[in-house]
Amino acid sequence: MQKEEIKSVITPRTQLLFKDKAEIKDWRRKIIENPVYEPILNEVKEEGNRLIKESDPELSFTLFRIFGETGSRLEYEKVYFQRRRRLNTFAIMLLLEPHNDVCREALENTIWSICNEYTWCLPAHLKNGPETKLSIDNRLLNQSVQEFTIDLFAAETAFSLSEIMKLLESDLNPQICKRIYEEVKRRIFHPFIKQEPFPWETATHNWAAVCGGAIGAAAMYLVNDDDILAMILNKVLRTMDFYLDGFREDGICLEGYGYWQYGFGYYVYFADLLKTKSAGVLDLFQTSKVREIAFFEQKSFLFGNHVVNFSDAVPTAEIFLGLSHYLSRVYPDFEVPERSLGASYTADHCSRWAPAIRNLIWFDEAKEGKEWKPATFFSEDSQWFISRHRSEQGQFSFAAKGGHNDEPHNHNDIGHLILQGNGQVFLKDLGSGLYNNDYFGDRRYSFLCNGSQGHSVPLINGLTQREGGGCKASIKKAAEEGIVEVFEIDIAKAYELEELQTLIRKFTWTKKSLPTLVLEDYYSFKKGPSSIVERLITPILTVIEVEEGIILEGKERLRILFDRNQLIFEAQRLSFMNHFGENEELMALDFQVRNPGKDIWTKFVFEFI
Repeated sequence: MQKEEIKSVITPRTQLLFKDKAEIKDWRRKIIENPVYEPILNEVKEEGNRLIKESDPELSFTLFRIFGETGSRLEYEKVYFQRRRRLNTFAIMLLLEPHNDVCREALENTIWSICNEYTWCLPAHLKNGPETKLSIDNRLLNQSVQEFTIDLFAAETAFSLSEIMKLLESDLNPQICKRIYEEVKRRIFHPFIKQEPFPWETATHNWAAVCGGAIGAAAMYLVNDDDILAMILNKVLRTMDFYLDGFREDGICLEGYGYWQYGFGYYVYFADLLKTKSAGVLDLFQTSKVREIAFFEQKSFLFGNHVVNFSDAVPTAEIFLGLSHYLSRVYPDFEVPERSLGASYTADHCSRWAPAIRNLIWFDEAKEGKEWKPATFFSEDSQWFISRHRSEQGQFSFAAKGGHNDEPHNHNDIGHLILQGNGQVFLKDLGSGLYNNDYFGDRRYSFLCNGSQGHSVPLINGLTQREGGGCKASIKKAAEEGIVEVFEIDIAKAYELEELQTLIRKFTWTKKSLPTLVLEDYYSFKKGPSSIVERLITPILTVIEVEEGIILEGKERLRILFDRNQLIFEAQRLSFMNHFGENEELMALDFQVRNPGKDIWTKFVFEFI
């Protein structure tokens, strides 16, 4: 759509989440009086009462320089996100209690403080941006306008301040509103329009949706000139097309559920506001691909709050019920999750405004939700295989992947699998580690959670899988035959070993009352390798050795059968720093092949007992 076409459908509406002030009052009355909202409202109030007693934390230069000196992100980001928590909490409290002068003052001071920040970006995202260049322009006249970097959080800050201002405009000091206009204009709108295009404008991952969607949302609230607004929206819509290009038609988010919730969430927040601003003419939900992306949520959960956490995803997730309930209104066959899986107010450690307020506004008290249905999902494009099984013995699930080793937030994990029974994860994916400078640099695959050494895949000649798009799997078979499901892939190219001709990895999942999984690997070499180690990654469990194999015991039990004449078993404890900066322990179960030859076949049978 061209700029003039966009301009022709723009309406003058400035209240976009609600029709008008009267609807805000009705909403306020509803959630205060309806007991279903009481838990989350109490949580917001408790957080507000805690924060009101604390002073606004300072984003000092000492914190700012830590990332550049050490590569550590935690110190600055902890304080940065504390400030956004104050913004969200005081804004929601004032929205609920418009005559609360203490809350109003706290909110205004927080907004003023955020407007005074040197940058709205995280130091980790500045790199060679104008904020870190040390050259000084000594000219007093004819000086060019200051340049800014726009990252995820700068764009989100603009969206947050703009929406809060429009929701509470009559309750805030006009000087505060003026300051928001000025700062969003100079830090976001001017750079977006005048500076060279940012790399994320053509990205095919979450940055495009978050940055573009947040800027577009802020513009719909603050830009009164229809020509400029149409120009911004035209650019944003182009960026959204790039974001969608990052998905195959199956809608699988290769970055993992957390990045689906983040990136697609901002796509939805923007699309909803755009639909309202254009009186329904511009509707970004009406394509089959967007529908499939929306349905990724119900495909990616294994049981309860446990997700298929391939790539940089954490093992469990809390659901933004506001987002899910909204999507269920757009798509009637969308599977509404259980209400108990809903995210608490403080669950988002980044304290993002857009999902926080929509978890209140979009929440539908009539939607109780249900347990995830038994289902099998296979994607030929993304090469994910996911199966949820339920019987009188409980709930069981299995997931495995092919794909390639140059995916967004890539881990070298071709042929990797996850297995759980009745809430006990037996074979696990470590998920994302602690983000720092090295994590996204040349040392990325030295991190246990990123390299294949931290996944349930073979080590050949002591070597791990290599990264790159050429390291890929090919599908041999993916079939469902009654209660038996088969997923078979050739993963030889993942290792870039000239002598390795084929490595067929075959999963056979039999969905009985107590299901079984059979894992078979078929190797063919030009000449026999020096060593092969079949590695399985598990949580810390009790390992009981029996004649025919081993038993893993946690709150449930799993028997692993293997040929002791062929394989030498050894278990070792390992650890890594998880995404939240906690040291997390795990076990690597290693099965070394005795006297490997040119043609090798290994077999493991996993039995729930």
